[in-house]
Amino acid sequence: MKWHELTIATTEEAIEMISNFLHEMGAGGVAIEESGTLNKQRDTSYGQWYELPLNDIPEGCAVIKGYFPEETDMERIAGQLRPSIEQLREFDIDPGHYEISVKTVDEEDWANAWKQYFKPIRVTERLTIKPTWETYAPEKDEIVIELDPGMAFGTGTHPTTSLCLKTIESVIRGGEQVIDVGTGSGILAIGAGLLGADRVLALDLDPVAVSSAKENIRLNGLEDKIDVRRSDLLGVLRGETAGDEDGRRPLRLSLPVDIIVANILAEIILLFIDDVYDALKPGGIYIASGIYKNKESDVAAGLAAAGFEIVDRRRDEDWIAFVAAKPSVDDDAPDRRLRGE
Repeated sequence: MKWHELTIATTEEAIEMISNFLHEMGAGGVAIEESGTLNKQRDTSYGQWYELPLNDIPEGCAVIKGYFPEETDMERIAGQLRPSIEQLREFDIDPGHYEISVKTVDEEDWANAWKQYFKPIRVTERLTIKPTWETYAPEKDEIVIELDPGMAFGTGTHPTTSLCLKTIESVIRGGEQVIDVGTGSGILAIGAGLLGADRVLALDLDPVAVSSAKENIRLNGLEDKIDVRRSDLLGVLRGETAGDEDGRRPLRLSLPVDIIVANILAEIILLFIDDVYDALKPGGIYIASGIYKNKESDVAAGLAAAGFEIVDRRRDEDWIAFVAAKPSVDDDAPDRRLRGE
């Protein structure tokens, strides 16, 4: 089978939105390659090794490839994509002087070729991500996340994801209730479950992500601990369903919770900060990642306005993860509750 390969040369800060556009337009898979210039530092703090050589993509830039079935009208797709990319500038997301090109490729040239470069990788002191098709002997006390990301949700090694996993590892003590908003492949929910969380609710609006997360949770033997639901952000906590059969089942955790993690765009994080605040216990922790450096001050201001105390900011390249705490004494805050609101 042949596929159309649509390539967009753009900026790293536009990756998440452009990738989402491609999924919404019907891409059967999305591949992302970020800058690998020789002056870019590679994290080897946990003994990581890298199969791919450094590339010549300029610093701060990225190449995104979407794959569409042969019968797709690619002129129409490209025509729809350009105004969507241009509109990003209105939201202070700079796609740069992007370029779009299309060519036809054989399925075997892309569908599985990337797997040869996805090897087991240590992402925190204790957590290692292992693709399901690789064999690996863990060290003592090493926790292995089995992952088959599919063609749409990545390998979990992007800076925003590794920041979240490192932060989750630092805050979980055992027995917590956790919500993962925008779960994708389910990797953060799985990491929380393997590290000792008692109950995890994994949420995503994309039905393909929900299916992928469920399968990865099954691969890690965490079906009894992690509940996956299709939800628009935290809407499911108000009883809002996304039209699937899971919406009729009661949640397997109780509000308020100990930890909420969201690895999504800064613009989306700003939309539901108050909902996160309401869903957390006093003293609860909010881990907000997926934030590009030009949005740092906006997110910091939004967290403070909602009543959070920023206790840490973690950085990897140009990406930031905030660790924010809901005050233990909350007498001055309005009495907001997601349930029954």
